[in-house]
Amino acid sequence: MRVVAADVEVAALAETAATLEHGSTFVADVSDYDDVAALADHAFETFGSVDVLCNNAGVFAGGFMWERPPTDFTWTLGVNLWGILHGIRAFVPRMLASGHEGHIVNTVSMAGLCTNAYSGPYTISKFAALAATECLAHDLRAVDAPIKVSAVVPGMVATRIGASGRNRPHALAAARSDDATFVEQVLADQTAQIGATPEEVAALIVDAIRTEQFLVPTRASYAQQLRERVDALIEQELPPMPTFD
Repeated sequence: MRVVAADVEVAALAETAATLEHGSTFVADVSDYDDVAALADHAFETFGSVDVLCNNAGVFAGGFMWERPPTDFTWTLGVNLWGILHGIRAFVPRMLASGHEGHIVNTVSMAGLCTNAYSGPYTISKFAALAATECLAHDLRAVDAPIKVSAVVPGMVATRIGASGRNRPHALAAARSDDATFVEQVLADQTAQIGATPEEVAALIVDAIRTEQFLVPTRASYAQQLRERVDALIEQELPPMPTFD
C-alpha cells in the first residue's frame, strides 16, 4: 500500500519516511482539528483515496487523581480521544463518499478495558477512545457502510510512550511530582523490558483488517482478565487491576 505517515515529532517522522517505498509524510498535531483536516486534504490530494485510516497517536500522563493538574487531562484527552474524533470527522465523510471498502483502526489500550491505580488521565482518555470506536462501528453498520472498524487494545509495547512528555505543549505543562515520575518510570521500564515489538502488533492489526476483527488484543491473557472484570462488576465489586503484560 501507499502510506501517508503523520507525526507531531519531526525527527521521528523523518525516520519513518526513510522506510517508506511508496509514501508521503505530513507534520500534524492530532489534537488540533485544522491539522488533521489538512492531513486529510494532503492524503486525498496525493493518492486520491484513503482505504485504511489508523488513528494511532497516544500520550501518557499518570499519578494520583487528586494530585493531577487539569492540564494532564486536557493533554491526554486532546491526543488520545480528540485525535480519534478529529480523524473520524476529517476522513470518514470522504471515505463514505468514495463508496469503496475501507477500514478504520483506532489504537486504544488495555487501559481502555480495565482500570488501575496511578493512571487516571490516561485511563479516562482510553475508556472514552474505546467508546468512540464502538459508537463509530455501530454508526457505520447502521448505514450499511462498506467500512469496518478495529479497536487495538495493546498492553506493553516497546515504544517511547513512557517518554511522551517530550512532545507535550508548553501551554499544557505540569510541575513534576513523585507520583507522576514513579508511574512514568515504571511504564518506561516495562515497555522496554517486556513490551511486544511494534512489528508484532502491526502483524496482528493487518490480520484484523483482513478478517474484519473488531477487538484486537495483543496478549491471550486479556480474555481471562476481562472475564474477571465483568464478573466483579456483576457482583457489584471493584474490578481487580489488570496485569499489563
